[in-house]
Amino acid sequence: MPQILIVTGDAGEAYEALYAVHRFREAGWQVAVAAPSVRRLHLVMHDFEPGWDTYVERPGYGLDADISFDQVNVRDYEAILLLGGRAPEYLRNHQRLLEIVREFDTQQKWIFSICHGIQVLAAAGLTKNKCITCYEHVRLEAEQAGGTFVAQQAVRDGRIVTAQTWQSHPEFYREIFTCLAPQLHAARS
Repeated sequence: MPQILIVTGDAGEAYEALYAVHRFREAGWQVAVAAPSVRRLHLVMHDFEPGWDTYVERPGYGLDADISFDQVNVRDYEAILLLGGRAPEYLRNHQRLLEIVREFDTQQKWIFSICHGIQVLAAAGLTKNKCITCYEHVRLEAEQAGGTFVAQQAVRDGRIVTAQTWQSHPEFYREIFTCLAPQLHAARS
């Protein structure tokens, strides 16, 4: 069974996290949720309210981290998914996580990022000369790290697929499973 590493932490976007875990399991993938430590994570829900200039945040569901960043062996996984929410604000400073993301790139494995997850990609130096998309309010950060923003729900550039927000799930996961089809087929053979 192929494996995917899903990265989040406290204040990660609950809908993105649960959707990812369930969607990959449904498709026959083994999922490992990675965070700074193995414990129950406190996720949040971001939504848009009339009259607000930005999103509002409310407590969301919890999610158990299966593995810490220090326990990750990149060879065990076909792909990595960097989730959004506020978690990337501090996860982008975690040196082991940045090493993991760079190792996925070096090993030419799939790298997926949604919403604020682009902050981790930018900190790892992987947006340079790439066409990317992300939540509009972290666009500047991605561009300053050398990325070219594309105003689409999901964008693929080489082995990196990025998406704007949880509202992009249909386009994002359609692209992800197109990319991963060979791995899933090989695992079933």
